[in-house]
Amino acid sequence: MGRSLVLNATYEPLCVVPVRRAVVLVMNRKAEVVHAEDRCLRSEVLSVEVPSVIRLTYFVCVPFRRRAALSRRAVFLRDGFRCQYCGAKAENIDHVIPRSKGGPHIWENVVAACRGCNGSKRNLTPREAGLRLRTPPSPPSDYTWLAAAAGRLHPDWCNYLSVGMSA
Repeated sequence: MGRSLVLNATYEPLCVVPVRRAVVLVMNRKAEVVHAEDRCLRSEVLSVEVPSVIRLTYFVCVPFRRRAALSRRAVFLRDGFRCQYCGAKAENIDHVIPRSKGGPHIWENVVAACRGCNGSKRNLTPREAGLRLRTPPSPPSDYTWLAAAAGRLHPDWCNYLSVGMSA
């Protein structure tokens, strides 16, 4: 049916929920609609706009700061779906220091790569393969975890997330 972005009372992104859950939160006055789609959910006696972004009417204390799990999708989001060696469209992920040479599977050692660069690099370091990283890999921005988990991003969400719409 669709999903809605849930914001804390301070407009900080908290999670993504099914539209049905968002409507229930709004109808119970626990949240308010910030952005709505052009369609409605209808019953025999009620018509409700479909929310794309809702804001809780009360503050929820988040005890820890979430960090994006290291996944293929999250690496592509962080790197803008571009090869970090040549700038072409990325199709693979690459370990900068190959795992065969003791390179860890962490944010600082994984980049998006095109098929050509990944194939020519093989199990070499970028220096050995004659390649240069365009930007050094690092953990992603604060809300990439949400974008990676959500999959498709609704255009209304970009105002509240620090990630682009390249999907």
